[in-house]
Amino acid sequence: MPTALITGASSGLGEQFAYALGREHYDLVLAARREDRLAAVAGRARTMGAGAVRTIRADLAQRETPGALHGQLATDGVQVDYLVNNAGFGTSGRFHLLPLARELEQIELNATSLLAMTRLFLPAMVERRRGTIINVASTAAFQPTPYLATYGATKAFVLSLTEAVAAELRGTGVAVMALCPGPVHTEFQKVLNIERTRLPSFVFIEAERVVNEAIAAAASGRSLCVAGAINNVLMIASKLAPRGLAARISSTLLRPSSVEDR
Repeated sequence: MPTALITGASSGLGEQFAYALGREHYDLVLAARREDRLAAVAGRARTMGAGAVRTIRADLAQRETPGALHGQLATDGVQVDYLVNNAGFGTSGRFHLLPLARELEQIELNATSLLAMTRLFLPAMVERRRGTIINVASTAAFQPTPYLATYGATKAFVLSLTEAVAAELRGTGVAVMALCPGPVHTEFQKVLNIERTRLPSFVFIEAERVVNEAIAAAASGRSLCVAGAINNVLMIASKLAPRGLAARISSTLLRPSSVEDR
C-alpha cells in the first residue's frame, strides 16, 4: 500500500488531504504540532479507509525538523510515495509593526522547511520513477499582498520553486505541483484574519473541494492547480494587470478591518 506524508495535518487542508487520501486507501503519516488534533484526524481517516496511520508531533518551523523527520522515517523503513507540504501560517497587518521574530518564523516554516522537505524526499521518488509532491502555495503568490506582505512573499517563493522543479522532472515519472487555493473556510483563515478583510464572500471555497481538485490535478501531471473557477479568473487578471495597480487593488481588498491608519 502506498504511503502519504502530510504536514500540517491537524486541521484545514492538511486534515482534508488525510481524509481524501485515506479514502484512496493510502497508509498515512500525519505530522503537526498538536498531538490531540492529530489523533482525532488519524482516527477518522482510518474509518474512511486509510491503511496504517502514524502520527508524528513535529514543529517544522525548527530548522532541524525536516531532516529529523526524514531520518526517522528512513530508519523505520517507511517509503513516502506522496508528500503534501501543507504546514504553514500567515500574519496580517502593517509590515513595519509586526514582530520580526514571527515574520522570520513564517519564512522558516512556509519556505525553508518546504524546500527542505521537497529536497529530502524527492531523490528516492526519482530513483523509483514514481511519486507525487504537492506544495501548498496560494493565489497570494501571483501579486503583491499588502497587509500580508511576508505571507505573500513566501507563497511566491513556493510557486516559483515548485514550477521550476516540476520542469526539471519532466519524464521522470514524478509529479510535483503547486496548489494555489484562494481564501478557504478553515481555521487558518481565522488566524490570518482574512475573514475580516473586504474580500467578497463568493471567493471563499470549501477545503474539501480544494483538496479534491488538487489530487485530480496532480494525478493528471499538472504543475499548477488554482482551485476554483473564480480564483482562476482572478489569477489571470492579476497577471495581466500592472504590478503597481495589482498592489493597490490588493491593498484595498486585503486591509483588515482592525488595521488603523498610522
